[in-house]
Amino acid sequence: QWQLVESGGGLVQPGGSLRLSCAASGFTLEYYAIGWFRQAPGEEPEGISCISLNDGSTFFNETVKGRFTVSRDSAKDTVYLQMNSLKAEDTGLYYCAATGGLCSWQWYRPGEYRFWGQGTRVIVSS
Repeated sequence: QWQLVESGGGLVQPGGSLRLSCAASGFTLEYYAIGWFRQAPGEEPEGISCISLNDGSTFFNETVKGRFTVSRDSAKDTVYLQMNSLKAEDTGLYYCAATGGLCSWQWYRPGEYRFWGQGTRVIVSS
């Protein structure tokens, strides 16, 4: 069964950092683009970032540029979302999602992705 599993969420104070992980089960991430989405309570998922694992190209939502980075550990077949300088508005349920090939020009749309994880919760609060 093909699955994505996120981990690394938690409670962090404003200004702090967290690193989220996205691991695949049943398939390899090598030929996919991985998107990260954030869903605040009562809102639709918002595209945060996308990384094309074929060529390493990355895309970010303007609200997280300069604070978040995305990377991949090929040996562990895991994608990471490093989140620094966290703000209260970064609070939400974070999902990773996979689509074949490269990040599309509409990478921020949930409908672009085929496989989704169950999410990991991030709470930024003092």
